[in-house]
Amino acid sequence: MGFPQKWCGWVRGILCSARSAILVNGSPTFEFGCEKGLRQGDPLSPFLFLFVMEAFSGLFRKATCIGAFDGIRFPNGGLVINHLLFADNAMLLGEWSRFNFLNMKRILRIFFLCSGLKINLNKSTMIGGWSGV
Repeated sequence: MGFPQKWCGWVRGILCSARSAILVNGSPTFEFGCEKGLRQGDPLSPFLFLFVMEAFSGLFRKATCIGAFDGIRFPNGGLVINHLLFADNAMLLGEWSRFNFLNMKRILRIFFLCSGLKINLNKSTMIGGWSGV
């Protein structure tokens, strides 16, 4: 996204430098690295989430542009919508077809491999419809 190297280094430092120790009978143990990145409530978290979701949006925009995913098309050459993003949720919109379903799975798999973010299937729903147009 064109961020300067210095800024990227600062963010990388924040994510990689966290260290903790546990108190046992009032005495700290040895320090160990925290490897899960940002903690809940970290003020940097919403900003990094936006950057990651920009990449997610880019994958679906590109897929629509090259014909690998058919979004919802408004009539008379209007807007094409393939996804909507909310606070920490995404809604994918497209033609109800096997082609779209398989390519959606592929795009989500690529996103997971690049970002490490998994889809929570317990919180996911797929709804089909038929327009008849």
